[in-house]
Amino acid sequence: MKVILKADIKGVGKKDEIINASDGYARNFLFPKQLAIEANNENLSKLKAKQDSNKYKKDQEKEEAETVAEKLSKITLDMKVKAGENGKIFGGVSSKEIAQELEKKYNIVVNKKKIELKETIKTLGVTNIKIKLFEGVIGNVKINIISE
Repeated sequence: MKVILKADIKGVGKKDEIINASDGYARNFLFPKQLAIEANNENLSKLKAKQDSNKYKKDQEKEEAETVAEKLSKITLDMKVKAGENGKIFGGVSSKEIAQELEKKYNIVVNKKKIELKETIKTLGVTNIKIKLFEGVIGNVKINIISE
């Protein structure tokens, strides 16, 4: 019997996947626990519509991410920090501070966890940083660290 899974089931399949399940397993386990529905024409068309909707949303998000990546490539973010005589910064510039500055100065909202920064920036000058915006879309931004 073909069924459409409504949830991820370990060893069976993922949500919205169509699988072949034995009649007993489907009727006695999957259906009563509402883990699956029968794969009839009505349910298959609903699944297709849902998948099309998800694909459209994903395409829209990717387009937005590409637009943001283009904006980021043109930005040089100036950040003023306190520094010592030899050019060493007191503390450092973290991904959280970079995300806050991007939002404050350019109104671009970026999740701080998506900023690829191995460790805080501790030297003055220009640094190139990559930001993961979406699957396969990476934005590059230049950070210019200036002493106050």
